[in-house]
Amino acid sequence: MEATRRVYTTRKMVCTSLLSAMAAVLMYVDTALPIFPAFLKLDISDLPALIGTFTFGPGTGVMIEAIKNVIHSISTSTGGVGELANFIMGSALVIPAGIIYRRERTKRGALIGLATGTISMAITAALTNAFILLPFYSNFVPLDRIIELSSSVIPLITDVPSLVIWGIVPFNILKGTIVSFLTLLLYKRIGEALPCREV
Repeated sequence: MEATRRVYTTRKMVCTSLLSAMAAVLMYVDTALPIFPAFLKLDISDLPALIGTFTFGPGTGVMIEAIKNVIHSISTSTGGVGELANFIMGSALVIPAGIIYRRERTKRGALIGLATGTISMAITAALTNAFILLPFYSNFVPLDRIIELSSSVIPLITDVPSLVIWGIVPFNILKGTIVSFLTLLLYKRIGEALPCREV
C-alpha cells in the first residue's frame, strides 16, 4: 500500500510539472480575434490545467494555474495584474469542473462540469475586468480610449458595463467552449501519453 502511494505521488508530481510547463508555453501563444476588442487575446493554456483537474482533482488544476502564471510573470507587461487575473479566472474554470467531474466520472459529468466552469469563468472574468483589469489599464490608456477602440469592433459597446456584457462575457464563453472541447477531445490521449491516470 505504501509503495503504491509513493508511485501515485511521484506520478502526480511528474504529471503536474509537465502539465504546468505545457500551460506556461501555451500562455505565450495567444491571438486576438477580429470579432472582439484587440486587448482580448485567446489562448488555450487552461487546457493542461483541466487535464490535471480531471486526472487528479481541482487542487492540482489550481496548482497548474498558479505555476503557469508565476512562470509567465517573469516576462509580464502588466506588473503581475494580468497574471493574477488569469489565475483567478482559470481557477474559476477548473474548480467547479473538477468538483462535478469527481462526483460523476462520466462523459455527462465532464460536460456538466465544463459547462459550469465556463459560466463560472465568464462571470469571474466580468467582475475581474470591471474592478481590476480595466481600472489598472486606465492608468496607461484612458478608459474612454479603451471604450472607443472596443466600440469600433462592437458598436454596442459605449461604456464599461456594455464592454463587459458585449465583449468580456461572450469572449470568455467562447474561450471556455474551445478549451472544453479540446479537453474532451484530448484528455485521455494526453493523460496516457505523459503518463497520467485517473484516481
